[in-house]
Amino acid sequence: MKETINCAVLGLGRLGYWHACNLTKIKGANLTCVVDPLEGRAEQVARELGAEKWSQDVEDIIKDDNVEAVVIVTPTSTHADLITKMADAKKHIFVEKPLTQNVNEADQVIDVIKKNQGFCQVGFMRRFDPDYAEAKRRIQNGDIGQPLYFKGVSRDGNIPPVEFLKNSGGIFLDLAIHEYDIARFLLDQEITEVHSTGSVLLHSFMKDLNDADSANSYLTFDQGAAGDIEASWIAHNAYDVRGEVIGSEGAIQIGSMRRRNINILNKSGSSHELIPDFPTKFEDAYYLELEHFIDSLRKSKAPLCNEIDGKIALEAAAAATKSFHTNKPVKLQAIYS
Repeated sequence: MKETINCAVLGLGRLGYWHACNLTKIKGANLTCVVDPLEGRAEQVARELGAEKWSQDVEDIIKDDNVEAVVIVTPTSTHADLITKMADAKKHIFVEKPLTQNVNEADQVIDVIKKNQGFCQVGFMRRFDPDYAEAKRRIQNGDIGQPLYFKGVSRDGNIPPVEFLKNSGGIFLDLAIHEYDIARFLLDQEITEVHSTGSVLLHSFMKDLNDADSANSYLTFDQGAAGDIEASWIAHNAYDVRGEVIGSEGAIQIGSMRRRNINILNKSGSSHELIPDFPTKFEDAYYLELEHFIDSLRKSKAPLCNEIDGKIALEAAAAATKSFHTNKPVKLQAIYS
């Protein structure tokens, strides 16, 4: 077993910074270098976290034989190019979702990874969230019998800035894609058809983007299960992510809006604290997915969520987007072999 993996983080926005912080706490990970094109940002983070090197140019990572693994947290439009370059440079890869901007790019990077016999993990952190992981274990254990139906909810009132949304790929690719991945993960079935609808209910500028701020997808699966997914940018009361799997002998409900499982009782009535945002909800999951990445590299094990999983979720999101625009169901290709 390899003792230490030398890592570089590419992209030091909010999530990239969190990943860099987490790497400093994970056994077997050595944060060697951080990269960001914004002048001074990489140096600032490197000095704060104790990284040996910093740069504004990802080319410096390609040339650095000391860097064994990269964590890519850059805009989606850059993913295909960076994965290709890092795979050709024989770097191990962790890339935030989505794998690429479109399925054609996904095919190309998968070929490059395969050619280089590379390692790639895609950042679908819900698979590592303790609640979802326990639900997966219970389903595999047969606690609810045969899984028949998945229901997923992703509601967020913290809508990203317009400039981000212009290049995000839309609500199905940027937000609902987490639900498509966790649905097939929990059910252990593949999505065969998606029928999606959407509306602009609150944020009128979404009409100019040909997008929706509230959307639904109905899914069918290859072993007979079905499901529905709600994704929205209009939930200003709390960050609300929940799931449910209904089986032939019971059901599993996953998550809640509560930040802590306590009630406050006073003269004004009763209340409880709500989860405000996704960092609070998935703080543990973000840590655990990187811990899994490092542990898998140290032990030469395959990751729980690889580039093929990334492509499948991407195809589901692309099908949902097409369905939304055409108002027709869209079948998925059998790409999971």
